[in-house]
Amino acid sequence: MRVIDENGEQLGILPTEDALARARGAGLDLIEVSPTAQPPVCKIADYGRLKYEQSKKDKDARKKQRHFELREVKLRPKIETHDYETKARMAERLLLDGSKIKVTIMFRGREITYTSFGRRLLDRMAEDMTPLATIEREPRLEGKNMFMILAPRATPTGPPKFSLHREKDQKPVAAASVAETKEQTSA
Repeated sequence: MRVIDENGEQLGILPTEDALARARGAGLDLIEVSPTAQPPVCKIADYGRLKYEQSKKDKDARKKQRHFELREVKLRPKIETHDYETKARMAERLLLDGSKIKVTIMFRGREITYTSFGRRLLDRMAEDMTPLATIEREPRLEGKNMFMILAPRATPTGPPKFSLHREKDQKPVAAASVAETKEQTSA
């Protein structure tokens, strides 16, 4: 087997007994690094420390990993404008948080005969979410529900259409104009 010592230097190809003797002599363990290589590669190191460093690397990798959660926004085919905007605002917030969105239109009773209303509503939602999301699954009818899935863009191409971010941007302007009017009235 090919052996690497504790300093990272190659000792060459050694018999297993010699490699174990060197590891014991240094007070360390003989760890098989690559069993499928020809010849197998082993390293002389402290196994507990190696395990600890590996767990730290795994923990960092999990931290940096993006978790995609599928969240659902339910709509009805005869939804009012304000209700639609509220649902769209919620969808924007979820997309900005990094979740995928499943937009579902629920049909009840005879509403199922007017699936074109639901399709138009889903197309409108997709168009409104274009700066923040891409369509992952096109609108599809399954049973009495029609749904589509939107995935967040890595970098948004524009500002959200319905979110409160717009109102926040307008407040400082309003405060500045109030300060200007106070100065004008005092002068």
